[in-house]
Amino acid sequence: MKDVTGSFPDGKITTLAGPSGAGKTTLLKLCNGLLSPAAGKIFVHDKPIHKVNPIDLRREVGIALQNAPMVKGSVYQNLSLPLELAGKQLSEQEAASFLEDVGLEDSFLHRDSKDLSGGQRQKVSIARTLVNSPRILLLDEITASLDQTSSREIEQLIVNINKRYHVTMIWITHNLEQARTIGHYTWVMMGGRVVETGESSLLESPKTEEVRRFVEGGLS
Repeated sequence: MKDVTGSFPDGKITTLAGPSGAGKTTLLKLCNGLLSPAAGKIFVHDKPIHKVNPIDLRREVGIALQNAPMVKGSVYQNLSLPLELAGKQLSEQEAASFLEDVGLEDSFLHRDSKDLSGGQRQKVSIARTLVNSPRILLLDEITASLDQTSSREIEQLIVNINKRYHVTMIWITHNLEQARTIGHYTWVMMGGRVVETGESSLLESPKTEEVRRFVEGGLS
């Protein structure tokens, strides 16, 4: 990472685009404290990230990953995990409400997580992040391994969650059309640098030749 400076607008979806190895995942890990910057500072709602209790940080900054990891057991057990780690309990009624947020019926509560399809796993993973009522949600290629139908469903639920809860979202995607249509804002990263930022329409007419070549290659 080199001289990365910028901010993510509160309550909006910012997409991170760029080739593999550009530093997008590293940036995401810096945003939730999995990595610490060698220089410079990161602020979460105007507070230096190193001054935020790590447990509180994990609750405030949720993350959903491409492989949507599940613990062994039922969907309900997976949804209950965040509160169990805090010594609390999630009722089945509350769990069903979170499933409803991601478009799954309460009949999924007692389904074994290993029997879920890829799209269902991703929906449960996103529902699990909502249990802690995060103010920020980090999304790392969450539709990359899904078929087109499942991908569209995930895109729509993310848009719905953003509108309903006003959660600030930072979404890594290699799909430039997704970055353009889902994101309010976009950062284009290359070689550990932020090359261009702005409203996601920037992908339609990049200002730099470097980004223009990348976009033309990605959309061809």
